[in-house]
Amino acid sequence: MLWSLLLLLLTVGGAQTTRSCFPGCQCEEETFGLFDSFSLTRVDCSGLGPHIVPVPIPLDTAHLDLSSNRLETVNESVLAGPGYTTLVGLDLSHNLLTSISPTAFSRLRYLESLDLSHNGLASLPAKVFTSSPLSDVTLSHNQLREISISAFTTHSQGRALHVDLSHNLIHRLLPHQAQASLPAPTIQGLNLAWNRLRAVPDLRDLPLRYLCLDGNPLSTISPGAFTGLAGLTHLSLASLQGVPQLEPHGFRELPGLQVLDLSGNPKLKWVGPEVFSGLGSLQELDLSGTNLVPLPEMLLRHLPALQSVSVGQDVRCRRLVREGAYPRQPSSSPKVILYCGDTQESAARGPNIL
Repeated sequence: MLWSLLLLLLTVGGAQTTRSCFPGCQCEEETFGLFDSFSLTRVDCSGLGPHIVPVPIPLDTAHLDLSSNRLETVNESVLAGPGYTTLVGLDLSHNLLTSISPTAFSRLRYLESLDLSHNGLASLPAKVFTSSPLSDVTLSHNQLREISISAFTTHSQGRALHVDLSHNLIHRLLPHQAQASLPAPTIQGLNLAWNRLRAVPDLRDLPLRYLCLDGNPLSTISPGAFTGLAGLTHLSLASLQGVPQLEPHGFRELPGLQVLDLSGNPKLKWVGPEVFSGLGSLQELDLSGTNLVPLPEMLLRHLPALQSVSVGQDVRCRRLVREGAYPRQPSSSPKVILYCGDTQESAARGPNIL
């Protein structure tokens, strides 16, 4: 938590100066506190070539950028030295990495943000992240095909972890295997967009809040697909490949879901409002670019918390309450309808009451 606070300070203020650095690199030092009592340094060694590693860095380095250096492997010796023990952020993106040593990050005891995107990684070693308190891991645009959820067990101490696995070749995610020495990863945000998943993977041991499955060739969303994900609040299923089918009660395991994105699926067909049964907390629904229109008002019976539905470019339906011309009887209830119109027009209407 100390280093999270220090990273926050980097974004909100302090005196910034350029300091001496390894030839070709740039070092920006920012000082904080009374009389500039402590400092943190950002080191940029990007685009210099593979000869740059191992590179010596200042003792107070918080962020190191080693991107675009044509690096082919990363091991413990590449990330060794006094300055590495304080690293909070490490950028290894846009290299030629095809493998990572299992102990590559073992000395980075404060590392919170790791970017390995745009490389050629086909697999991840087991326990490769267990020594660091990571909160963000980016592995997008690699060659990953099959991966175990257990690979993302970190030294988190309960800290939320966000993992980006988008734009890979993933066709299978192995569920976490409960072991005494390997607790379940604390993944709350998971981006699996544009992979090769044909079914929703088994993620039941994860405390997920956000899940993105955009662009996958999912064939069916059926009952049980989201078992164990009652805490999920945001689900994106946009631009699915093939002809995806939404079966009745397919989302019933998601009582806490607040946002559902089904946009960009022109082959989706309306199969009845029971598709959305169980989504008692859903507030926002995106159906733009689909055939799930016009919307029947019976949809509201299954979505009691629904506030807005996007059905096209600049077209949004809002949940409106029609009060009527006379005061209602105590036993009566107001009529709830979906009113669709231009988003600018809707903004000008004001309160959601007709």
